[in-house]
Amino acid sequence: MASRPWHIRLPRPGWYEQDPEIWWTALAGVARDLLSRGPAPDVIGLTGQMHGPVFLDAAGAVLSPAILWNDQRTEHECAEIERLTGGRVADWTLNPPRTAYTSTKILWVRRNLPDVYARIAAVLLPKDFVRFRLSGRLATDVTDASGTGLFDVGARTWSRQTTDALGIPLEWLPHAHESTEVVGHVDREGALATGLKAGTPIVAGAGDQAAAVIGIGDVSPGMLSVNIGTSGVVQSQIDSAVIEPQRIFHTFCHAMPGTWQLIAGVQSAGGTFQWYCDVVGMPETSAARMVGADPFEAVCHAAEDAPPGAEGLVFLPYLTGERSPHNDPRARGCWLGLSRRHERRHLARAVVEGVCFALRDLVDVAIAIGCSGEGIRVAGGGARSALWLRVLADVLGRPLRPVARSDASARGAAVLAMQALTGQDTADVARAWARSGAEIAPEPANVALYESRYRIFRDLYPATQALMHRLVAQT
Repeated sequence: MASRPWHIRLPRPGWYEQDPEIWWTALAGVARDLLSRGPAPDVIGLTGQMHGPVFLDAAGAVLSPAILWNDQRTEHECAEIERLTGGRVADWTLNPPRTAYTSTKILWVRRNLPDVYARIAAVLLPKDFVRFRLSGRLATDVTDASGTGLFDVGARTWSRQTTDALGIPLEWLPHAHESTEVVGHVDREGALATGLKAGTPIVAGAGDQAAAVIGIGDVSPGMLSVNIGTSGVVQSQIDSAVIEPQRIFHTFCHAMPGTWQLIAGVQSAGGTFQWYCDVVGMPETSAARMVGADPFEAVCHAAEDAPPGAEGLVFLPYLTGERSPHNDPRARGCWLGLSRRHERRHLARAVVEGVCFALRDLVDVAIAIGCSGEGIRVAGGGARSALWLRVLADVLGRPLRPVARSDASARGAAVLAMQALTGQDTADVARAWARSGAEIAPEPANVALYESRYRIFRDLYPATQALMHRLVAQT
């Protein structure tokens, strides 16, 4: 494994951007690192963050920073899409508009950056921009396309009704392939930049969350998984393209052809904890770095010293707005119940508990519509932490099965590439590669405590929503 750090630009409150060129530079460096340790790959699988459009001109040059999945600037465009489609966009795409979706960001650029809009020749998603640089091919896959708000998820093709209604040229959108299809090969320029062999096939791949469910072996209908990364995602495979009645869950194409998935996200899960570590938990993180320890684990250890319930402290984790179950770009975070008795360890524990309460919001909806609550699989960075697993099991009141490795999305991309290379069944490979740790059972005393805290958590958002919106309006 190899990695490169990168940074996010926050030019205004609620805005999140990245320069796509840093993804390509990072990929080239990582590829050379890996090739220095082992043989060149026979096939390349791709995955990456979803929803962030990369606008290219006719020469393939990047026109502007990518507006990321957690960016909240497009609330106006969501309403505009409903107006332009006569309220029918969810019928055409199976998903109502959300600030995360590419469609809203294209309209925002049209309204606010007309010079950029006038030069657009292609719109790619993050992993597909990397494929373009590797191969010169403009392509995407059906899972990433599902999150654009421009895709007919049931038919697994672009929705011409939607693009026509919004005035978005269909020719800007690359062909959407099934995740296991080979859609390009490393070209000469890609080989020179990365050290990879020219001619190496590149598989369509999948968005990070779709790849993650493959990587953890979530390949049977009704299985429920939780991925605690920067965001927190709850998802389950389904065999037909249906709309979840409350429209809290999105309906996207699954990376396995002929199947779909229900998916809903807590906008900031591990991202909230990272914010805490960087801003509030600096004494713990700085001390850990001085001795070569993991800063993340140092804060978790401090939080473990606080009792369940953080001595009457409840945290609302909506630092970047919220997507599910509250579709509210203007939602914000807060601690409730602060007293002079509280220390940083209580604050840290309340952050973990607040994210787990937000995940329970989604798990409860999934179980209510028929997903299995038994043996819920947990992946992502949160699956590496005993504290996060313990709190989540107790908050849900259900046993959890953590995935043995946290790189579920990368592993899923590798499974999809393996299928393309060998023809093996995707589900068989995914099950064979998945490794789960020991089951985490809930502790009854903690379950009872968290049940009462959860009721307070549920009341906190409606009680503060109007105040949040007033504050945002003054920012």
